[in-house]
Amino acid sequence: MSKQILVTGGTGYIGSHTVVELQNEGFDVVIVDDLSNSSIEVLDAIEKITGRRPAFEKFNLTDRDKTNAFFEKYPNIEAVIHFAAYKAVGESVEKPLEYYRNNLVSLMNLLENMKRHEVANLVFSSSCTVYGQPDKLPVTEDTPRKPAESPYGNTKAISEDIMRDFSQASKDIKCIALRYFNPIGAHPSALIGELPVGVPNNLVPFITQTAAGIRDELKIFGDDYNTPDGTAIRDYINVVDLAKAHVVAIDRLINNKQKESFEFFNIGTGEGYSVMQLVKTFIEVTGVDLKYSVTGRRAGDIEKIWADTSYANAELGWKAEKTLEETLKSAWEWEKQLRNLK
Repeated sequence: MSKQILVTGGTGYIGSHTVVELQNEGFDVVIVDDLSNSSIEVLDAIEKITGRRPAFEKFNLTDRDKTNAFFEKYPNIEAVIHFAAYKAVGESVEKPLEYYRNNLVSLMNLLENMKRHEVANLVFSSSCTVYGQPDKLPVTEDTPRKPAESPYGNTKAISEDIMRDFSQASKDIKCIALRYFNPIGAHPSALIGELPVGVPNNLVPFITQTAAGIRDELKIFGDDYNTPDGTAIRDYINVVDLAKAHVVAIDRLINNKQKESFEFFNIGTGEGYSVMQLVKTFIEVTGVDLKYSVTGRRAGDIEKIWADTSYANAELGWKAEKTLEETLKSAWEWEKQLRNLK
């Protein structure tokens, strides 16, 4: 039997793109997802793109018994990429307990079973939210973590601590946390992309849904930040570039290239763009006019952040390649395909 990679949350946005890149590199993939924020049809799209259908199991990893039964059923797993988590900043402020329970218990169940079933390698979907609002930009891996601005961000910081402590205590477990910035865009095939359930929490789906006529107007949260145009600044990375970083991290673990039992890397482009710049670039590259209005700041949002990616570039041999223009165009092509728009 060939070795398998378990991708939790593999029918989700970043998960599905990562499954495609793993299968393109010849890995066998098995997905665990409870489909609470994704659709089973994503499996068809993955199969169309790669010619292979990943194995799939539907359950929530907070269920300890089901997680254990899963590892019993799949004894050939060599590494895990853990995406499965609740991820809406605003919602986490309103429902902190749901976020702590789901995001932390799932990770602990996973690690417990990895140790029990001798699966040594974990790549974790972390976030630049662990830096809070940094005192100095760009953010390097030496930038101190700050108290998170939201329970969601705090679950990422606590998850990193759990992995660090567990990998030090269990010498046979190695973990890499990829702290990513803001993933946007879609696969160039336009067969997979970001598909939020209900009202989007992320900027680009809100832009594309407004452009497609699904939403009346785009709401920009705050124009009184200390930035050149008053809107918040983020480091927006193409989701395919991001997916490829996970494949490189898996390769690093499997081939024992790690320097510590727990490592972390900033995964971004190294460029910061404001919300208004993003909106204007979208209008330029698509030729679609966009109705937008400015409203108040949103709870949990920070003012500005972007990455210094030189460590990840040098150490992982990985670099973001796609431009903002082609990334926004891919997001629009995905939305059009979704809505059957010409």
